[in-house]
Amino acid sequence: MPPTSIDLLPRREREVFETLYRLEQATAATLRGVLADPLSDSAVRTLLSRLEAKGLVRRSAGPDGFIYAPVPRTDAVAEGALKRMVETFFAGSAASAATALLGLGQTLTTDEAEALRRTIDRMGAPGEGEDRS
Repeated sequence: MPPTSIDLLPRREREVFETLYRLEQATAATLRGVLADPLSDSAVRTLLSRLEAKGLVRRSAGPDGFIYAPVPRTDAVAEGALKRMVETFFAGSAASAATALLGLGQTLTTDEAEALRRTIDRMGAPGEGEDRS
């Protein structure tokens, strides 16, 4: 079965996947212990099995049982999570999200600031090109 879009996963599967993605690898018991909303052991194993069947998670034998890891999809996962965040917290406005991120008080390096300027320049000035609102 081809890998599924992360955005199309039911809420619990997405929560388990994103938590596993953050941990990089974990046993079902470890994963269960760090979930924000605890699930039973059998529920975690069922969700991991579903994710494995969808091609999003792989498992391997470890000393304390199966070790689960997300199938590498860095860009797809990051893009999906970012889109959900922008839609949920910023009414779909990428500019509002970027402004909020830049206002967190973390100083940009010179290279990061320059990369940001280049990206904004590539997008064009307001009124040029396609409507981005």
